[in-house]
Amino acid sequence: MRQPTRRAFATGSLLLTMSAAGGAWAQTTTNTDALSIGSATAPIHLVEYASMSCPHCAHFHSENWAQLKANYIDSGRVRLTMQEMLTEPAVAAFAMFQLARCGNVDGAEYFRRMGILFDRQRALMATGTVGALLESLVATGGEWGLTLEQIMASLNDAGGEARISRSIAVATAAGVNSTPTFFVNGQRAPDDFVTPAGMVRTLDAALAR
Repeated sequence: MRQPTRRAFATGSLLLTMSAAGGAWAQTTTNTDALSIGSATAPIHLVEYASMSCPHCAHFHSENWAQLKANYIDSGRVRLTMQEMLTEPAVAAFAMFQLARCGNVDGAEYFRRMGILFDRQRALMATGTVGALLESLVATGGEWGLTLEQIMASLNDAGGEARISRSIAVATAAGVNSTPTFFVNGQRAPDDFVTPAGMVRTLDAALAR
């Protein structure tokens, strides 16, 4: 079965604006120090370039994440690092990454939150307006014990700008121009890595070396 075309990510200076009761914010393309999950001594370092608003990234999560985490990350064989990208609507991708990071979380909590946001991506994208999206994200953050003040502070965090800018710079240097894209121990993974069978084949081959 032919795989859907990956999503191109936004580059350059992109002004993001979002309004909400009690405040407003404006950001340019951003990134933070990449967060990771899995053993620091794992034989495989998997790097994922993804966007929270990319449907293909959400599809990878839906189809592959449970197996990747249980069989490779939790077993100590893979360490996964996320490089944050922005795809359209970039304002949504940015806000979702900021929410996933809210409260200076560790890698495990960050990936847990991202999983929830990927599961809800279609509903979040269907909200229709920036205000409605923000209301949905605030409600989601509330489920995680975050206050409105914490969430808005995260969305307004100027450090987010430098963050995704750095991540996009890393992606550009690596020749990445779409999401999701994966690197296994520094080598770009084949396109079929996005399928469960392709992922297992690539990781098992790397482990066998």
